Amino acid sequence: MASGELTSGAYIKHHLQNLTYGKFPDGHWGFANDALEAKEMGFMAFHVDTLGFSFVLGVLFLFLFAMAAKRASIEAPSGFQNFLESIIDFIDENVRGSFSGKNPMVAPLALTTFIWIILMNTMDLVPVDWLPSLAGAMGVHFLKVVPTTDPNATFGMSIGIFLLILYYSVKEKGLGGFVGELTLHPFGKWMLPFNLFLEGVNLLAKPVSLALRLFGNMYAGEMIFILIALLPFWIQWSLSLPWAIFHILIVLLQAFIFMTLVIVYMDMAHQKEH
Repeated sequence: MASGELTSGAYIKHHLQNLTYGKFPDGHWGFANDALEAKEMGFMAFHVDTLGFSFVLGVLFLFLFAMAAKRASIEAPSGFQNFLESIIDFIDENVRGSFSGKNPMVAPLALTTFIWIILMNTMDLVPVDWLPSLAGAMGVHFLKVVPTTDPNATFGMSIGIFLLILYYSVKEKGLGGFVGELTLHPFGKWMLPFNLFLEGVNLLAKPVSLALRLFGNMYAGEMIFILIALLPFWIQWSLSLPWAIFHILIVLLQAFIFMTLVIVYMDMAHQKEH
């Protein structure tokens, strides 16, 4: 869809609207035709584009790494194998530097979040009208191609990490140790309510900070691409290319920050007070 077909405000709203499938107030299921209908669906709604692109990119991630593992060679490693091994070494170095416990799951978790988020973020570098226009030609009127610009995706990942934090906190410290950490720190038993408030806020801030940091930065980047697309054609290319080059740094940096925080939070979950 070209930007000239809609007013500027309508064009922006169109590109920020997810392809939503859910249950309408009258009980029937279907796709929302606008943001109001999507809102009326409430919790019983699915962002089909976010789920679809996340799944496809996850499968792509698994396929590439499985293919590299299947064709791995010690005598004559390919360039692609060397590239993936350098990423794995980079992740391993970060885990060794930030994680002091013993848990073989932390490194694969860090690798998965890092690569998956990079792939999702990279969709932001696809020109904003290409895939939505293709979808429109096939009768799909809304399509957001960057999963990390949807807070449902970023909160989905962060809540999963949060559940792992809770699980390993209880597993490593025991239920009593975990509860004691929440209620007795930092001011001792005489300030138990105040301790619980401080530690509770600190604990809940972890998934919120993970989700909102990633969502906010990617959403802002996508918004700038949309605003550039509203400009005359000759200005678009003079601005979009420099912004895309700069945005590559944001794509990688946000994945790195998310991964680093996952490692740090998992390390905190494994630390035992003496």
